[in-house]
Amino acid sequence: MPVERVCARAWAALIIAAAASSGCTSTVDGLAVRHADANSTNVRPLRETQLDDVLLSVAQLNGIAGATEMKVVSTGTEMADNSAAVSDPDCLGSIFGAEDLVYGFSDWTAMVDQVAREPEDGNEHWAKQTAVLYATQKSANDFIVGCTSAWHDCSGFSVAVDDGMTSSIWLIEEVIVADDVVTQVIAQEDSDGWECQHALGSVANVSVEAIACAFGVDDEAARMAKAILAKAAKQ
Repeated sequence: MPVERVCARAWAALIIAAAASSGCTSTVDGLAVRHADANSTNVRPLRETQLDDVLLSVAQLNGIAGATEMKVVSTGTEMADNSAAVSDPDCLGSIFGAEDLVYGFSDWTAMVDQVAREPEDGNEHWAKQTAVLYATQKSANDFIVGCTSAWHDCSGFSVAVDDGMTSSIWLIEEVIVADDVVTQVIAQEDSDGWECQHALGSVANVSVEAIACAFGVDDEAARMAKAILAKAAKQ
């Protein structure tokens, strides 16, 4: 399957479904995803200068993760490129966040990305939060719908990741859509239970991506995403 279809494989189907559907729900590969205008009609479009304000503080991240010593270790405004590190680039979006290949087919205009973890090498918590600005609210929601389809297609498969220094195998679990947030868990093989929950959502013209990793995750990424979306809605 061509790499160009990462998170964009559903665009053609999305256009057809949008034309045929009514109300506030789209079905993509059997998954119901609420349109952004159903829960953000009173939210003004955000500006680039507001993106930093929608991210969670490190204190909030620690609280959600059940940690006390996580610190921000990186902040950026550019997408990453780990496409060469995964055995199946079509599943890049399930494994990594804020990837250039994943967002390349949307009309995003600005982004901010932040990673936090404990400072020691053997950290027990790792969190990544990303807010992405689009030209329109529809574009933000379309991105979520397209990625939901791509994540769904990768469910139940294992993907090898090799960055040239370390290698690992990750099992991709099923997609869950609840409270307008899409989540998926990936579990690293032979790691004593290290796994990550990945979450997506949108409000107004902003999409939110959150990843929370630990030795046994609960719903931390979903809680991160909901909190970021709530902050964005108040801007």
